[in-house]
Amino acid sequence: MRSLLPLLPRPSRFAGIEDGACRKDPAAMRLRLALAFPDTYEVGMSYLGQKILYGIANAEPAWWAERVMAPDREAGAVLRAHNSPLCTLESDTPLADLHCVSFSITHELCYTNVLYMLDLAGIPLRTADRSPDLRVCPLVIAGGGALLSAEPLAPFMDLMVLGDGEESLPDVLRLLEKGLEKGWTRDRLLHEARLVPGVYVPSLFEPEPADPGHGLRALLADYTRPTRRIVTDLNKAAYPARQVVPVGAVHNRLSLEIARGCTRGCRFCHAGMVYRPVRERSLENIAFLLQDCLRETGFDEISFLSLSTGDFSALKTLCHGVLDRCAREQISLSLPSLRVGSIDDEIIERMADLRRTGCTLAPEAGSQRLRDVINKGVSEDALLLHAQKLLEHGWRQVKLYFMIGLPTENDEDLAAIAELCRKVRDAAGRGGPRLQVTAALSPFVPKPFTPFQWEAQIDQAEMRRRVDLVRALFKGQKCLKLRWHEPAMSHLEGILSRADRRMADVVEKAYRKGAIFCSWMESFDLAPWLAALEECGIQPEDCTGPREVGGSLPWSHLEAGISEDFLLRERARALQGKITEDCRYGACRHCGACDTKAGPSLLAGAGPGSGASSATGAEAGIPRYGHRLNFPQRDQKAHEARRDAEGRLICRAQANRPPQIAPALAVKAAQYRIWHSKMGGSAYLSQLELQAILERALRRAGLPLAFSQGFHPLPLLSFGRALPVGVQSRAEWFALTLHKALDPKEVAARLAPLLPPGMDLARVEITAKSRRTEQAEAEAFCLRLPTERENQAAVCCFEKFFALAGRMYSRETKNGPRSMDIRPLLRNWAVSREAADKENEAGQAVTFVADWRTGYLSPLLLSMAILEPLGADRDLRSRLHLLKTAQIFANAEIYP
Repeated sequence: MRSLLPLLPRPSRFAGIEDGACRKDPAAMRLRLALAFPDTYEVGMSYLGQKILYGIANAEPAWWAERVMAPDREAGAVLRAHNSPLCTLESDTPLADLHCVSFSITHELCYTNVLYMLDLAGIPLRTADRSPDLRVCPLVIAGGGALLSAEPLAPFMDLMVLGDGEESLPDVLRLLEKGLEKGWTRDRLLHEARLVPGVYVPSLFEPEPADPGHGLRALLADYTRPTRRIVTDLNKAAYPARQVVPVGAVHNRLSLEIARGCTRGCRFCHAGMVYRPVRERSLENIAFLLQDCLRETGFDEISFLSLSTGDFSALKTLCHGVLDRCAREQISLSLPSLRVGSIDDEIIERMADLRRTGCTLAPEAGSQRLRDVINKGVSEDALLLHAQKLLEHGWRQVKLYFMIGLPTENDEDLAAIAELCRKVRDAAGRGGPRLQVTAALSPFVPKPFTPFQWEAQIDQAEMRRRVDLVRALFKGQKCLKLRWHEPAMSHLEGILSRADRRMADVVEKAYRKGAIFCSWMESFDLAPWLAALEECGIQPEDCTGPREVGGSLPWSHLEAGISEDFLLRERARALQGKITEDCRYGACRHCGACDTKAGPSLLAGAGPGSGASSATGAEAGIPRYGHRLNFPQRDQKAHEARRDAEGRLICRAQANRPPQIAPALAVKAAQYRIWHSKMGGSAYLSQLELQAILERALRRAGLPLAFSQGFHPLPLLSFGRALPVGVQSRAEWFALTLHKALDPKEVAARLAPLLPPGMDLARVEITAKSRRTEQAEAEAFCLRLPTERENQAAVCCFEKFFALAGRMYSRETKNGPRSMDIRPLLRNWAVSREAADKENEAGQAVTFVADWRTGYLSPLLLSMAILEPLGADRDLRSRLHLLKTAQIFANAEIYP
């Protein structure tokens, strides 16, 4: 794939140059695997699970875990057009040449992307079609949060890992290593893998002959109920301080998991049911990890992750320590997954002083009746109080998430959504400021292992009717906006979420018809799925309709650690409108996840007796399976709104001033110009990507950065002219301001080891403030094409262009078409016969100097305009090798 970088969109994603990427000697490895994410690079590099497994696998000296993401449609078409297989990011190795490919499955709509990646890799889609020789075709496995009900993927996976992968994946890889040494066949390996706790081998189960659309039966008497495996103590689980720092991601920040599991008990929530019990990291462990992770990554934003961060028992204690550091080092803090009323005044006030990021709350239903049905545990008073606290501390906008189509929902509940949004908007009371409220609607999708797993999903027409009803109530309302999830996409999710193994044929047919990236609105198309369903004789209504209570379900043979009796009790309480309290701070509800006096956890099947690691065994006096909290109760106070004598909300004065940074950070003690190369893969970094990479490298180097002052303080960095993506350079620079003067040699020594491959630091010089951003008036380049014949033609093009009196050139800009005479931009040129480099057979090249005194044009566009007689831009661009060799300043100074 590396040879195709000039043709690929966003080529830096495939260059394998990220900081923190693991690079090893392939010849010294006994086991090589790909951690595959079936979505784009930007989404995959935001996924914490892959980072954890990447660190664990690469900690083994003889194993090498590499990454691979799903190339977008355009990139996939390029690969197919050039007959190039899908390869890993680190070493550019085809997936088919590895020992294992491990997919992370986070939701149902990525199923066809799994097949897309296998197909691009040249790996047979189905287990039954793969070679029995494990050295001929890799083992294909999957893990992730959606696998407890992923029967549509079963025929495509050799095995699946259920639950937390920190221990299961290494166990599987050790078994694979043993199988490769002993020459086991694929079937022999799968037969042995059934003994690994947390492993599900789909081929060892088959549909019941009398009921093929529902339950499965085991083929072996000693393997009847694969059980979800969990890490019982997060403090003992591996967590990567050294992480791959992406060149671009949806969440480009340090994500630190502070807890796993949730027992709020929302009855629609799959994760909240199956990730039990709640396991919190200790404050000491979080502090240790935070220190290491920030030092190793250089991120300037921290995000504390869990299913419900606001319910972390020690959140206030944790935030006080972290926010002090954030203020000192200009780091921002994000707290996602906040429940209504789950953070108190002191935390809100400290976060407001740093930076007011967006706030999202999820009441899920408009009426109190329906919130009680789904066990949301949120009252209208609590929501309005939370809104009042946001207003009091300076927030002026909020997002509210709602679901439509929930069991027992009626039109009054839908009308209550609009009414609740109006109340939140006006939470400050008469005369007070209004909140800008954006409400988002998502159709309900019944999920396995939840109290609503037996319920029907409403059809598309009804989804649209309910969306339209709410839209009408929002129409004409000031400060209220409404957005909604595409009903057709939710309909497809409903078809797949509770599907049986027969759906595998539908998934494959839909993929063959072009259905990929189905979770992206711009790529979504329901038509291929409906056609595939029809060809397979399956009615969509049969997939989204109700399930028989007490009947066998496609996931009934798997143990998730949550009892069906508990789910039925919760379903009955839902229909009665009864709330169930959070058991981590209240009475046990006997869901089956924990060890209790009534009996052991349902997860005990994946316990020590089944071969699990002793590192997670029970400690003296502490049940193996149970909640692990920092404090027995949350360390926060309930919200209390401040009101005046007339009962009106008292808001903080709105001073339209930026947040205050530490005074030391605003000092401009010394300015430096830092010269570096930009060769190899780093040449494919865009200017914005380069800036982000340098900011993190400077933080990791511990350099005393000076910051701008404003609403979004940033390190004081400036750059030379942006180099076009794919153009290499031996003479690039950026300017840096520090709040404490350092010797240039010290700056170089700290920074040089932290730059990406291809960016070699050449020189650090102190510069006067007046010259800090001085630009070169001309730049020298070397241009080559792959063959001697093409280079001779290029010489002719330059000769003819140089002889012209003028040459008008037109291009589209964001301000419309722009024309300029580009002939003055070519100051001089010559033919060079330097020795050929490794990438080019031809020794002949053209050297030229581009003169920017009268105007500027990208040197790549200038070169393409001069070479226009040689052919189409796209074809020529893929073969053109352009290298900047020097910068020339007005005082005749030349670098290098």
